[in-house]
Amino acid sequence: MRSYVIAACVAAFLAMSSATRVGAQDAPDPDSVYVLEPIDVQGRVDDLTGLVSSASVGYIGARDLRVRPLLRAGELLETVPGMILTQHSGGGKSNQMFVRGFNLDHGTDFSTKLEGMPINLPTHAHGHGYTDLNFLIPELVDHVEYSLGNFYAEIGDFGSAGGADLRLRRSLPQPIVSGGFGDHGYQRIVAAASTPLGAGGTLLAGGELQRNDGPWDLPEDLQKLSGMLRYTREGATSTFSLLGLGYDNEWNATDQIPMRAVEAGTIGRFGNLDETLGGATSRFSAIASWSRATSSSSQKIDVYGAYYELDLFGNFTYLLGDPANGDQTRQQDHGRTILGANLAHLQPFGLAGREHTVTIGAQLRGDMGELTLSRTSDRALVSTVRSDEFTQFSGGVYAELKSPWSDVFRTTFGLRADAYMFDVTSDLAANTGESDDQMVSPKLSIAVGPFAATELYASGGFGFHSNDARGTVTTIDPSSGDPTEPVDALVRSWGAELGVRARPVDGLNSTLALWALDLDSELLFVGDAGTTEPSDGSRRIGITLANFYRLTEAWTADLDVSFTKARLLNVPAAEDRIPGAMERVVAAGFGYEPLVDGPFGMVRLRHFGQYPLAEDNSMRSEASSLVNLGAGYKLGNARLTLQVLNVFDEEDSDIQYFYASRLPGEPAEGVDDVHFHPAEPREFRVSLSWGL
Repeated sequence: MRSYVIAACVAAFLAMSSATRVGAQDAPDPDSVYVLEPIDVQGRVDDLTGLVSSASVGYIGARDLRVRPLLRAGELLETVPGMILTQHSGGGKSNQMFVRGFNLDHGTDFSTKLEGMPINLPTHAHGHGYTDLNFLIPELVDHVEYSLGNFYAEIGDFGSAGGADLRLRRSLPQPIVSGGFGDHGYQRIVAAASTPLGAGGTLLAGGELQRNDGPWDLPEDLQKLSGMLRYTREGATSTFSLLGLGYDNEWNATDQIPMRAVEAGTIGRFGNLDETLGGATSRFSAIASWSRATSSSSQKIDVYGAYYELDLFGNFTYLLGDPANGDQTRQQDHGRTILGANLAHLQPFGLAGREHTVTIGAQLRGDMGELTLSRTSDRALVSTVRSDEFTQFSGGVYAELKSPWSDVFRTTFGLRADAYMFDVTSDLAANTGESDDQMVSPKLSIAVGPFAATELYASGGFGFHSNDARGTVTTIDPSSGDPTEPVDALVRSWGAELGVRARPVDGLNSTLALWALDLDSELLFVGDAGTTEPSDGSRRIGITLANFYRLTEAWTADLDVSFTKARLLNVPAAEDRIPGAMERVVAAGFGYEPLVDGPFGMVRLRHFGQYPLAEDNSMRSEASSLVNLGAGYKLGNARLTLQVLNVFDEEDSDIQYFYASRLPGEPAEGVDDVHFHPAEPREFRVSLSWGL
């Protein structure tokens, strides 16, 4: 039965691809070209009225990404309104992510793709949905596409809060060379160039080498190497791209630390309680893409494969579980193989005197690998908690119908069906097994307008996220030996949104979204314990205001504000808070980027407010407000840039948690305390570049 579901996915796509063209009476305008990819994005797209289905869709191009001061490559996603990326460990580990009242951990409930290839890793050694963006070379990112909410048929797993797709450069007008250095041993070199190759072809190659010790008492000794090679051939109606990516990283880590140890003077703000933490990771990917756009239809095919490894040492509770050896763990993702494909066909047709378009697509993916969780002491093996081989296949088909019923009324109806199959072979026979699940997700968006450069939207839809394959078959807790119940493979979400998109004055684009999202459960596979941690259903409601103002060709300003109320359902009101659910996010920037030689600069504010650390709201985090500055001078193809990160040297926290840990001499049950990872202090970075 399961194989028939996936076979039907492929058959549906092939059937639509071979469908006859529409009749002459319904034929589209021959001057029209129907494309599956978005419009060419240079800076921010200022006016999307009539082009998108909700107020929470946007595109940010290389022109506006170029001048953003960045501490980490993953902060490119902070261009998504209301999104925050932080870190609670070393610089080679995935960022901690927050959006729409979610503490996404390392990516659950937010779908992140690169050129259509999913970055979220299911059934991962550290955390389900793990999204590591450290391989990105920011200078080679062409634009970011984002869609918040679960109203979009092409977004499947991990997409309850929305998704983003990062698109890379296909060519460069001139070679790029950049070298920089900064405080705490920061060094970085980037180089890239493209050249014509064959008839209509372009070859682009680029790479990054980075070293950094950070402000930590234990030098981070981060050594990162990233590379990219891309061949693109553009014809009259079709484009072919072959993209290869390589990434390798090693680092020492300073994890979050207990507040009581800092207040007692045992360690400083940048100290640690275990000097043997850190990790190594690598990812090698290949993506082949083909698209065709004509006046009658368009098609797109992506085929991708990746090989991934992670070896991670962590310690968050110190002496709580094992007073003799300590609580250090080793999490290993041994040589995961990822294979997948995306297929889509867009067909216009005439109905009721109007031109409609239907898109039918299929998405197939398989992950295969071996995962190990061990107890270690100073990186030496103490015991193996669990070891599993897994295979996970998923197939999804979707259809989306866009209908302009009049000049001021449009609908977008989507329907998505997904099927999952899991096969786990564990070192404990009781945790070996197979499971499967299916889910259908309808979606609908209505757009009214534009009236006076203003468009109104109403959207609603169902979505889902998958759970770790091990959790779907586990019957014995590998840490305690206690019986446990397997979890549902797929968890339902439901969302709705009312929005408005407006241009009140020339150059100012504003969106306002009032949204709500329910989740049936917030089940989370805890990599540090090797088991699934259940929680109740939840509801989030919020409002997001996003503004981008291009005052002139050179001057820009932006302001994004997001407020969220997140609550657990079916629990007492005094215990319904969701730990880590961020309630307030403000991002603002003001920049000057001339089209000719001269000075340039941007200043940015990133603020996130307090959030609950416990279900009863008895403990709350402290708010954080950081200002970053980038400024320099452009002369011809050369740029001299100075970045000042955390300009006012605020002693804020990147992230805070509240849980029990045990230090030497403390009670066996440990001490409940705030554990935090400090924001990095003021840091200066200087770079000289050519071709940017």
